[in-house]
Amino acid sequence: MTDGVSVGQAGESGYRRVLLKLGGEMFGGGSVGVDPDVVGTIARQLAEVVANGVEVAVVIGGGNFFRGAELQQRGMERARGDYMAMLGTTMNCLALQDFLEREHGIDTRVMTSISMGQVAEPYIPRRASRHLEKGRVVIFGAGTGMPYFSTDTAAAQRALEIGAEVVLMAKGVDGVYSADPRTTPSAELFESITHREVLERGLKVADATAFSLCMDNHMRILVFNLLEEGNIARAASGAKIGTLVSTPG
Repeated sequence: MTDGVSVGQAGESGYRRVLLKLGGEMFGGGSVGVDPDVVGTIARQLAEVVANGVEVAVVIGGGNFFRGAELQQRGMERARGDYMAMLGTTMNCLALQDFLEREHGIDTRVMTSISMGQVAEPYIPRRASRHLEKGRVVIFGAGTGMPYFSTDTAAAQRALEIGAEVVLMAKGVDGVYSADPRTTPSAELFESITHREVLERGLKVADATAFSLCMDNHMRILVFNLLEEGNIARAASGAKIGTLVSTPG
C-alpha cells in the first residue's frame, strides 16, 4: 500500500511509481566518461515508460567517473573521494536530462542532495513527489549527500521517501544468480528471492546497507537486464522478467 493506492504484485499489473537504479559504468559504456549512444538508448526506453503513464524517478551511479573506495586505495582520503564521486553522478544526471528533454520532449528535473543551484534543484521529498505527479521524470544526483554511502543506498532511501512501489535495479545480467554466471556457467537464476536470502547467501546484487533498508521497509527490488532493448518498459509494466526480491508480510 503506497499513498493510499493498493499495489498488486509484479506481473499482475503495472506499477504507478517506480525508481530506476542505473550503474554509472553503463553510462560510460565500459570507459571513463559518458557514452552518448548508451544514454540515448536509456532515454528512449524511459520515454516509452513515461508514455505509458508511469511516474519515473532515477538514481544514477558515478562509477564511470570516480569511485570513492577505489580512490581511497590509491591514498586519497575516503570522504573526499566520495564527494568527488557524487559530482560524477550529477554529470550523468545532466546527460540523461539533456537526452530526455531534447530528443523526447519530456520535462525532467535533476535534484541533488548537495546544493548545486545553477544546474539542479535541492532534493526535497515533497517537491520531488509533486514533480512526479505532474508527469516529470525526476533524476536524483549526488547520492545521499554523505560519504561512505553508495548510490544503491541512495536509491533505496529515495524510493522509500517518494513512495515508489519498487526499485528497478538495472544490471548487465538477467537477474539474481546463485553465483556469478560469467564465471560459473551452472549458476542458478532465481525468479524470486527474499532480501534476507540475498544477504545470508552474500549474493553480489547491491550493497548490504541498501538491501537491509529495503528489507526492513518491505520495499521490493526487481533486478533485470538493462542490455536487452525494451526491458525498462517491461519491468515498469510488471512483466515477469528478472528476479523479484521481496520480504513476505
